[in-house]
Amino acid sequence: MASSGRRRDGCSGPPPRTHRRHAGRLRHGIAVVSLQFATLSGALGCSVSGQPDPTSAAAGWQDASAGVVSRPAVGGGVTAVTSLDDAGRLWTIVFDLATGRRLWSRPSTTSGRPADLGVAPPAVAGPPGRAVVGSVEPRSSGAEVVGRDVRTGSQRWARTVGTTFGPTRCGDSLCLSELTAGKNARFAVLDPVTGKTSWTMPGVAEVEWADRRRVVVFRIAAHPVIEAHDLASGRSLWSFPVEQALGGTVDLSGGWSFGTLDDDLIGYLAPFRARQGASMSAFGFFSLRTEDGALQWVHRRSLRLYPSANPAVALVTGDVDPNDRYGGFTQFNPHTGRAVATIPAPPNSGPERWPAFPADLSALGLLRPGHPGQTYDLRTGGLIAGHVQAWSFCTTTPSPLKINGSTGFFPIPAICPYDMMTGRRLASTEPPPGWYTGAVDGWRVWRDEHGGLHGRHDAEGTVPGMLG
Repeated sequence: MASSGRRRDGCSGPPPRTHRRHAGRLRHGIAVVSLQFATLSGALGCSVSGQPDPTSAAAGWQDASAGVVSRPAVGGGVTAVTSLDDAGRLWTIVFDLATGRRLWSRPSTTSGRPADLGVAPPAVAGPPGRAVVGSVEPRSSGAEVVGRDVRTGSQRWARTVGTTFGPTRCGDSLCLSELTAGKNARFAVLDPVTGKTSWTMPGVAEVEWADRRRVVVFRIAAHPVIEAHDLASGRSLWSFPVEQALGGTVDLSGGWSFGTLDDDLIGYLAPFRARQGASMSAFGFFSLRTEDGALQWVHRRSLRLYPSANPAVALVTGDVDPNDRYGGFTQFNPHTGRAVATIPAPPNSGPERWPAFPADLSALGLLRPGHPGQTYDLRTGGLIAGHVQAWSFCTTTPSPLKINGSTGFFPIPAICPYDMMTGRRLASTEPPPGWYTGAVDGWRVWRDEHGGLHGRHDAEGTVPGMLG
C-alpha cells in the first residue's frame, strides 16, 4: 500500500509500498486478459474456511481468517503465504490449492529484509512429489531458510542466512541473497530438495525470470546490472548495464519493477529526487530479450501507474517532460515499444486522483473517491460517459503492520471496484480482475483488503499479475 499524496517518483497514483521494486500490446494485452481471465457472472459463490462451492468448479474457496500480508506463492499443489497474527507474530501458512484447506504453519521472520520490499512470501520449488516450501524462520542464533515438505511441513533442510531478502523459486531451483547486511553478501542457488548449494556469486541480486536452463537476475548495486546465468553451473551468459538503457545516473531509492511475458523482459526504474528542487534521477522503461539480453526498446521519463497491470501484459504510463512536469498518458505495446494510445493531460487531474482500470484494460480511469472521475477509452482516447466500473486501491492510507521487532512494513495492496461516474466504491462480490491477480497454471490466488485468502481456477495458463 501507499500513503496518499504525490509519489516521490512522480506517478499519479500510489505505489504498493510492499513492492516498490516489485516490476500489452494494446489488442494483444487486452486479449490476454479477456481470454485468460474471463469475468464470471454472478456472486463469488465461496464459503468460509476454505470450503469449495460444489455447484461450480471455478467458484473457488476463501479463508477469511488467514491474516495474509504477503503475496501468495503457488506450486506443487499448494499455495503458501506469510501471515500476521494478532500478537504481532509472522507465520508461514500453507494451503491445499484445490480446496483451500490449511495444511501446516510455522513461525516466520523478516530477518533484515528492507521494509520497502514488503513482507517476503515463501517460495515453492522442486519436482513433483518432492517439492518444498522455503521460508525464513527465526532461530535463537539468527534466522534460517528452511525447506519443508509442501504437504506435511516436515523439515527437509535448514540453512543459516544471517540477513536475507527471502528465498524465491528460480526454474527448478531455489534462489536467495544472504548475509545482505554485510560486506560478504552473496547470491546463492540451492537444490530445493536437499538445500545443497549449486553455486554462488558475490553481491545482492533479485530473480526476475528463470526457466530450467537459465536465470535472469537484477544485480542491486550503485550501477545496477541485469545478468543471465546458466542455472546449473552459474556460468555467465550475458550482462546488460541498466544505465545503458536509461542514461544518466539511476538511484534505486525510487524503486524498480520487472515483468516477463514470452521472451520479453520489461524493466522499470522509478525516479528519485534527493532533495527539494533537485532533478530526478534517470528513470523509465526498457525491454530486453531473455535469450541474449538484446535491448529491444527504451522509453525514458515514463512513469509506471499504480495500480495497473504487469508492464509485460499492458503498459500504460504517465508522461514527464524534460523539466520534470507531469503531463498526459501513453499506452505502449510491450512487445514492440510503439505507442498505441495517447491521452493528453486532463484538467484537474492532480495527485488526489488515482489510476483505475476496468477488468479488460480497455480504459484508463482517474479516480477521486467519493467524487465524479474521468474515464478515457484507450482505443480512441475519448472520454467515456456513464457508470463505468473500474478497479483501484481499496485505500490509499493504510496502517503499517504491527510486526514484533520490525517497523515500516505494509501488507500487499488490495484493489476494489468503483463507479467512475460517482467515485463511490461498489459493494461487489466479483473477484478482482486477472491483470491484478495473475495466474499460475490457471489458478488465481489473492489477498483481500482484510487479509483473507482466495483461490479460483478460472484462468488459462500462467501470466504475471500486477506485483509479478
